[in-house]
Order: sequence, then structure tokens, then C-alpha cells
Amino acid sequence: MRPIDSSIIALDMEKLQTVTDVDLREKRVLVRVDFNVPLDGGKVANCSRIVAALPTISYLLGQSAKVILMSHLGRPNGKKNLNYSLKPVAQELSRLLNRPVLFLDDCIGPSVASTVDELDDGSVVLLENLRFYGEEEANDSAFSAKLASYGDAYVNDAFGAAHRAHASTVGVPRLLPIKVAGFLMQKELEFLGNRTANPERPFAVLLGGAKVSDKIGVIDALLDRCDKMLIGGAMAYTLLFANGESVGNSPVQKDRSEAAAAAIAKAKRKGVEFLLPVDHLCSNFVDVASKKIGKTQIMDGPIADGWQGVDIGPKTIGRFGKAIADAKTILWNGPVGIFEIPGCAEGTLAIAKFIGDSKAISIVGGGDSIDALDRSGRSKDITFISTGGGASLEFLEGKELPGAAALSTKNG
Repeated sequence: MRPIDSSIIALDMEKLQTVTDVDLREKRVLVRVDFNVPLDGGKVANCSRIVAALPTISYLLGQSAKVILMSHLGRPNGKKNLNYSLKPVAQELSRLLNRPVLFLDDCIGPSVASTVDELDDGSVVLLENLRFYGEEEANDSAFSAKLASYGDAYVNDAFGAAHRAHASTVGVPRLLPIKVAGFLMQKELEFLGNRTANPERPFAVLLGGAKVSDKIGVIDALLDRCDKMLIGGAMAYTLLFANGESVGNSPVQKDRSEAAAAAIAKAKRKGVEFLLPVDHLCSNFVDVASKKIGKTQIMDGPIADGWQGVDIGPKTIGRFGKAIADAKTILWNGPVGIFEIPGCAEGTLAIAKFIGDSKAISIVGGGDSIDALDRSGRSKDITFISTGGGASLEFLEGKELPGAAALSTKNG
């Protein structure tokens, strides 16, 4: 077994203070949640991020705390835009909690302050979208102070926003004496941190997605920890190109080919089994926007000119399945084909099934990966599903998360 450099983990989980380490009874508790959920026709289309925050909210209500929830939704660019209102989220949260959730149509101002002052113990209020104010993303000190004035304590349960140094993630906790992690934040940091730094072995990492540039840092960091690395999706073509293989018209980030070659060399040097696709489902026409492809055929090895890979082929599916079956810890982030096009989803759905069938500790993140689990009915078979997007990748890469670093530790 290769030694693990534990310094790559940016936060010591044993020292992080959580909601169970402090007295929050009957206090006004500001909770940063990640309710950045998809809306469809004025209703929540997917409530998984809301569900993920329920344990922390329920715990605080059990402490008779006054729970003041704050979140962002979408990118309204610092202006009030009711298309990004959190009102439908409040309605969905009320349904899930089976109790009233008071929604406020602003997140700062005299009416917000007076409402918060009059809250009863054990009540829940959701503030309007923080990003209706540009001061949120600018981490404005005056805006932070207004938000902080509503609470006696601060809880961050928004791992998905922890990589942003915004007012609600960094500015507010600096102003309050109690600043701790919620249960979701704790689990995210535990599974993406300790469980990948000190994994049960063999440890298999499967990465997919469109651009190798988005994950080259993650690849480099995880090569120090894993025993097997499986690469699929469009990002695989840059690695194959760097390895001297013909990829036809498949998308290649040529400016990243040197970094890709370095990753392949590092895997060999570290003794990591590095699996790239050996065959491909290819098409002579692809329009992702309209979800259309032309003729398709399976190509072994090199991809012919005029064709591009759109999914991993059956031999690769078999190789990846065997590597997953042998693992004791599995980390998966990103689809292995153009998953949004139905005819190109077979490989990704097969991966979901393989991981669902595995008895290993399984950690899955990324919207398409989670969607594949839902579509294959295997979500319930996964040990931990991460709600973080960019935050997950930055943490796995070993970067400090400002929103987590702003919280208190047990040694002060």
C-alpha cells in the first residue's frame, strides 16, 4: 500500500465544530443552506438539495431554535428577478417538514428585521434570494452585518457554496460568536475528505465529463490516493490524444495535452492502474443542443476521421465494470458519454448499475452522475451522494474551501 499524504486534506474533520458541539437552544440561528434547485413552472423540479438539509433543520427545531434560512438560487446578477425567487422552495420545504415555513420577500431591510425579532421558538423562516443583491457575491461588509444582525449563531450547511467567499459564507460567520457546520456539511467533508484520504483499498476513481481542464487538478491530486483511475467522457479524448492515439473529430483540448501526458506519466510512476476507453460508440454527426446524433458505430482503438466518440464501447464498459467490482472504495464524478442524448447514455447507466451492485463504500457527485443513479434506480445503493458541484472538485483537489475555513474548530 502506498503512503497517503494527509496534508492534501484542507480541513481536520476531528476539530471542526458542528451543531451538536454548541448550545443552540432557543437561539436565533442563521443557517446558510444550498437551495439552488431547478424550477419548472414555478415549482421545484428536484428537491434533493432541500431534502439533504432537513436533518440539520429538524435538529435545530428540536432545540426550539428560531431557524432563519438563507440561500441563493441561480444567477440573477444582483437584481431582483422573480424568476429566481425562493418562494416555491419555501412551499416545498413546508411540505417536506410538514409544518409552516414563513417566506420573506426580501433578505435585508426593516421588515425582515422586525419579522425575525418576533419569531417564536421552533419556527422557520426562509429569506429571499441573497443574490438579488450584488453585495452577496462581493462579500460586502455592510451587507454581511445586516444579515448577521438577525442571528445569535451561524450554521453553514451549504457545502455546494463553500468554495465561494461570499457574504453569507464568509462575511457573516466572522461577525458571530457561534459558527459551526451542519450535518450535511460535516458529511460532505468527511466523505470527500477522510474517506478518500484514507480509503479502504483498492480505491477506484472514475472521472468523466466534458473538459479535462475542469478536472486535471483533481486527477493529479487523486493519483496520490487511488489504486485505479478510470477516465471517460469527452475529457478522455484529450488524454488519448496526449497518449498518441487517433481520436477522429472527438473534442480535444490541445492546450491541455501536456498536462494530460503528465497525468498518464504520473499514474505509471505511482503504479496506479490508469484505464482509458479502448473502444467507443461513435457518430458522424452530433448536435448536443438539439440532442441529435447521426449514424453510429462501435470503433475499437483509433477513431476514424469524420467520426467522434459519444460514449464508451462494450469492451470499455466490461473493463470498467471489472475494476469497479474489485474496489473497496469508489469515487465517481461525471458521465462517460454525452449522457443528455438518450442514445449516448448506455455507458453512464452501466456505470451506475456497476456501482449500485458493488458492496464498496461508494461516493458519487456531479449532476449527470446523480441523474444516472436516479434513472437506473440505484441511488438507494450508494453510500454517499454529494450535493456539491464545484466545491466537491476544489476540495478533492486539495484547495481550501472559504466557507468551511470560516467555521470554528474545537481548539478555537
